[in-house]
Amino acid sequence: MSLASEFKEFAMKGNVVDMAVGVIIGTAFGKIVSSFVADVIMPPLGLAIGGVNFTDLSMTLGPNAATGEPVVLKYGVFLQTIFDFLIIAIVLFLMIRMLNKLKKPAPAAAPPPPARQEVLLEEIRDLLKKQQPR
Repeated sequence: MSLASEFKEFAMKGNVVDMAVGVIIGTAFGKIVSSFVADVIMPPLGLAIGGVNFTDLSMTLGPNAATGEPVVLKYGVFLQTIFDFLIIAIVLFLMIRMLNKLKKPAPAAAPPPPARQEVLLEEIRDLLKKQQPR
């Protein structure tokens, strides 16, 4: 079997294709959530805490010895990434929770009634119990 045909067989397996689709959808979903957080949630939150734009938060550590440019610690971008992660995690949790609720198994059917022979045997047993002296 040639290398190309082996690779084709591997790549066309269902798990690989499913995983590729999941990664592509996950990437697109991440972009949507990042935009939602950056453009919808963070501006009102920044306004509520005094007009702060989190991505602009930074601290200058000093000049770079080689170039003379300032070395900047951009902790606001890090905070923004944490907010993105938390919102993605919450949304995924809620989606999986909803899907699990939809997957509830069907209620078990009532057990079938006993066979006619069993019913007759039970009646005979009950009659014999009544006839025995106590």
